[in-house]
Amino acid sequence: MSYCHTDRAEARRLHHKLETYRLPKRLRRASENPKRDGSLGQIFRDREDLSAAEDLTASVKQALASSRALIVLCTPPAKNSVWVEREITLYRELHPDRPILAALLYGEPDDSFPAALREGKEPLAADFRKQGDGPRLAFLKVVAGVAGVPLDALIQREAQRQIQSVMAVTGLVSMVTIAMAAMTTIAIQARNEAQFQRDEAEGLVDYLLSDLRDELKGVGRLDVMKDVNERAMKYYEVQNDLNDMPAESLDRRARILRAMGEDDLARNDLRTALSKFLEANRVTEALLAKDARNPDRVFAHAQSAFWIGAVYFGLRDKPKTQIYWNKYRELSIFLQKLEPNSVRSVREIGYAEENLCALALDEPMQPTRALVKCGLALSEMQKLNKLVPSDFQIQEDLANRYGWFADAWKANGNYQEALDYRQKQLALLTSQGKVDPSSFRVKELLMKAHYAAAETAYQACRIEQARQSEKIYQDIAGELVAHDPDNGTWKKFQLRHSVSNSKPRSCIND
Repeated sequence: MSYCHTDRAEARRLHHKLETYRLPKRLRRASENPKRDGSLGQIFRDREDLSAAEDLTASVKQALASSRALIVLCTPPAKNSVWVEREITLYRELHPDRPILAALLYGEPDDSFPAALREGKEPLAADFRKQGDGPRLAFLKVVAGVAGVPLDALIQREAQRQIQSVMAVTGLVSMVTIAMAAMTTIAIQARNEAQFQRDEAEGLVDYLLSDLRDELKGVGRLDVMKDVNERAMKYYEVQNDLNDMPAESLDRRARILRAMGEDDLARNDLRTALSKFLEANRVTEALLAKDARNPDRVFAHAQSAFWIGAVYFGLRDKPKTQIYWNKYRELSIFLQKLEPNSVRSVREIGYAEENLCALALDEPMQPTRALVKCGLALSEMQKLNKLVPSDFQIQEDLANRYGWFADAWKANGNYQEALDYRQKQLALLTSQGKVDPSSFRVKELLMKAHYAAAETAYQACRIEQARQSEKIYQDIAGELVAHDPDNGTWKKFQLRHSVSNSKPRSCIND
């Protein structure tokens, strides 16, 4: 697997999925490289930082020589990586007839495909972006390319496998609950046993709260995870001493706790979610203490701080929200020092400033602080947009920042500036709507932005402009409700009263 080290987190996730994937039994004989257990074999992912090296390491060269396929993770940073170029070139020289699989993670193809990838035989491409193949289909394309099996057959077998999984969900959850109860007992009785036993137990927890959770999420049945989450929490509660636990166990534990907390938030169970995120924070703090300058550890601890702040924000506890979101910002700034101008660090600083922007706009408002924080959030997202141009998600985030900055100007009583930035938001969202006219997500964002623009134009005494935006948001709301009459958010916008049915007092004599 060839990738730019800026994208190491994405590479690690894909590497794990590929090495743990098992081909459906009926396709194993059809595979060009059959394994008895259906696995794809070992996937080599270079873990060294090559920035200071003069040439590819011996381990990389040996892996390229013995690999039957090359997977290239394509992103704008990868296109500019001299090491990715060298790995592709060397692999083509060694194996001109073996497949090269291009996995487009983000960015446009022209901005993300290394030049060496376009030379010679056209590579097999898997587009992981939402507007492309999507993560699931793109992953299956990579599997099909590595295993040498027909993609259509693989998709069909995967669909059958999912149906069987759904049919077994009810029974599986019962078995899971029993297994978690047994694991809790084992943990209490044998907390000082060998690391092998701990890995076995945590491996089971990891499966239950990652792979099983993804399957249940795919069929809209995350509700059945509640009992599993409660058992897992009891299993972790008896393990209070984190000092002797290896980093891998701590990292797995933090990821699982955050996933459990997000499940609780989806059910609007804020107090239960808070207990999960606080425990995850304790774990990521222990991880960071073991390796204080590890960017992945800093990033993980920052996520813990963000989620705790988010729960306190939902609970209307502004002082505690301020504490944890300030911590999130501090960790994001430290991440920027460790990874100067990386996509991840710039994005995190932008998110951190946006959180503080939202907090300043919450009651009681701090208009001046809101203007500063919302402006910083916008500035960071503009910087990220330059780093990764044409990325759909980043442009959506940028439009969102224009909206927050407009709200900040509005809070300061400057309705004209607010309207100017609201129009920038609308221009960007309208452009996205033309790229993907079937996206109901973009339609909803446009509806909300036009509603806000109508309010702001009304307060800026732009009555005709307010009425134009009002008509647009009402038309979009009607279209959305016609598509899904049960969507409460869309209905609420459709039923809202006119914001421009009378002039504001300051405009009467205009």
